[in-house]
Amino acid sequence: MAPTPQWVKQLTPSGPQGSELLEQERAKSKIPVEQLSKFLFTQAGLDRKRRILQVLQSEKVFDKSQNYFAGRVDRFETALARAKKLRQLQVKLKWSEEDKQCANELVSEPGPYGLHESMFLITLRNQGTPEQHERFLKKAQNYEYIGCYAQTELGHGSNVRGLETTATWNPEDQTFVIHSPHLTASKWWIGSLGRTANHAVVMAQLIIKGKSYGPHPFVVQIRDMKTHEPLENVHIGDIGPKFGYNTMDNGFLLFNKFKVPHISMLARFSSVDTKTSQYLQPASPSLIYGTLTWVRSTIVLQAGGVLARGVTIATRYCAVRRQFQDRDAQNQVGENQVINYTTVQIRLLTLLAATFALHFTGRGMMELYEANQKKMSQSTGKTGSANRGVGPEETHSGSDLLADLHAVSCGLKSLASSTAVEGLEVCRRACGGHGYSNFSGIGPWYADYLPTATWEGDNYMLTQQVARYLLKSARSVLKGNEPTNDTTAILSNFLSKADIGAAFDVLGKDEDIVAAFAWRSAFLTFEALKHRDEQKKAWNDLLVDFYRLSRAHSQYMVVKNFWETLNSSSFGSDLDADTRTLMLKLFRLYALHTLETEGSEFYSSSAVTVRQIMLARTSAVMKLLEEIRPHAVRLVDAWDFPDWQLDSSLGRYDGKVYEDMFYRASELNPLNAITVDPYPDSETLFKKDESRRFKSKL
Repeated sequence: MAPTPQWVKQLTPSGPQGSELLEQERAKSKIPVEQLSKFLFTQAGLDRKRRILQVLQSEKVFDKSQNYFAGRVDRFETALARAKKLRQLQVKLKWSEEDKQCANELVSEPGPYGLHESMFLITLRNQGTPEQHERFLKKAQNYEYIGCYAQTELGHGSNVRGLETTATWNPEDQTFVIHSPHLTASKWWIGSLGRTANHAVVMAQLIIKGKSYGPHPFVVQIRDMKTHEPLENVHIGDIGPKFGYNTMDNGFLLFNKFKVPHISMLARFSSVDTKTSQYLQPASPSLIYGTLTWVRSTIVLQAGGVLARGVTIATRYCAVRRQFQDRDAQNQVGENQVINYTTVQIRLLTLLAATFALHFTGRGMMELYEANQKKMSQSTGKTGSANRGVGPEETHSGSDLLADLHAVSCGLKSLASSTAVEGLEVCRRACGGHGYSNFSGIGPWYADYLPTATWEGDNYMLTQQVARYLLKSARSVLKGNEPTNDTTAILSNFLSKADIGAAFDVLGKDEDIVAAFAWRSAFLTFEALKHRDEQKKAWNDLLVDFYRLSRAHSQYMVVKNFWETLNSSSFGSDLDADTRTLMLKLFRLYALHTLETEGSEFYSSSAVTVRQIMLARTSAVMKLLEEIRPHAVRLVDAWDFPDWQLDSSLGRYDGKVYEDMFYRASELNPLNAITVDPYPDSETLFKKDESRRFKSKL
């Protein structure tokens, strides 16, 4: 292909330039971007990002120019090279875990060490004994053992209790025999397993003297430490290309009566006595799922930032893109900015509000997780009840040690990841035709994030866990037990006032908005309990109700966390008055738009009137869109995404959308370096192929 002619390079977009339009947008608002960024991420976090970004940009292996053109094998090869370089930099520059996480976020692609650095290390650390830390964790931290977390199977995912892989205790030689009895027992979708890991934490059904004790974690070597070939009676491989996430080697794993020593069973919370073969059970059955709870909590924490990338790109692009003329504008010259259309604002600005709501909720979720970790560490050695059945419901009132955290993490993981997934697609569509190009930066990001809606618990299945917990809490309240947490408090409040009814001024008082969300959650909880306990409806017949209940309760928690953040001491001291006012408007926009969208439930619970729902939609929300609109670009700027991280033509900070898109297509595209023979009678396909010069030298 001939180089791009100079006369083409000299062409510029017609009309006002993108850089001029974004400059005008930023001039409409006085919101101090750096101050808001500092409130969101702290000054230390922002400084860390800039320091690490400079390091990454100086390393050739992190060049992103071919990311959108490379095929599966090339992308994995590049991802492996980047993963190795990140580890080398971590050691060389003495990066902290926060530094390393920041680097991963800036690179913005799933890497082959992803599951090693998250679930494998977390599981070893949280569920291993001191002896196992010495045996496994130290080598894993030094990357001698590179691991993964092998739970999901070809035939079972969310139903962990249904896993088919077995670990049978053999008292004769004091080993566990790991076995895959069926094809559906094959571990599947396991990140870092396909080609990278040499060890795995394998979740398998513990069998002692013919009795199953449920899934337990076992540390298993799966590849030779020198040759990296699979060990005998172990079959491993990559599962193939996916919708996205193709820089990760998701794998399959099968065992044929594979023996591992007694120390392989992670034994901080449960173990097998080598002398008596007696099973020593955990203080709580949920303790063995601690890793999944951590992952779900992390997903909630990250959801706001995930969505914010799409909102940033779409908002900047819609401020640059112009289409048609405003029918009612008397003196308008040229076409109207897309962001001026209310049909765009109702999609993007409500999602912009959701990014902040999810961010603050994620911070609250991690605080709850850390608090429960302390409680869990104090509970080791206690004996728990083994009475819980295999089904999704617990009929006895009371609460387990981790019940609240488990329910919150399940509900918020479902809501937060669904909001982010669906929101990213809304952002892509808001970008019109160009949103379909990989150069937009939204499509590939969406494809990589999409599995979050189904992994670590399918988002619909997880809602059963929330409903189970809420029904259990409601039974406790009905028994007259004193409230012990926020959930039982709102249930008790509803029960005491149900006959009187609610009278919430959601359009006039922000605290009443929170109260209305709590009321709706409590109402749906007691309705579900009546269907289950009084009317004796089958669990399966109530699943749709349970999904709505979980969604309602999780939306209440998001609104509550958003509101509490805006009433915290740091909010008042760290932000100026105008920014605080704007954040309150974002709170109202998120809450009232959600209320209006879920209007039938708020009305049926008597939390609000039909008139209030109508006014929320026709008056309050539309007025908030108008008031927030001038600040939109500065608000997305506050998320502080470097162009290098976004890797988006449409979302460039300087607004040079069309110049960047054309440059990528004309000068970076390897397909344009191939001259084809188009004629069907010719056996030649390519007359000339110069595309190899685009491949990165790793």
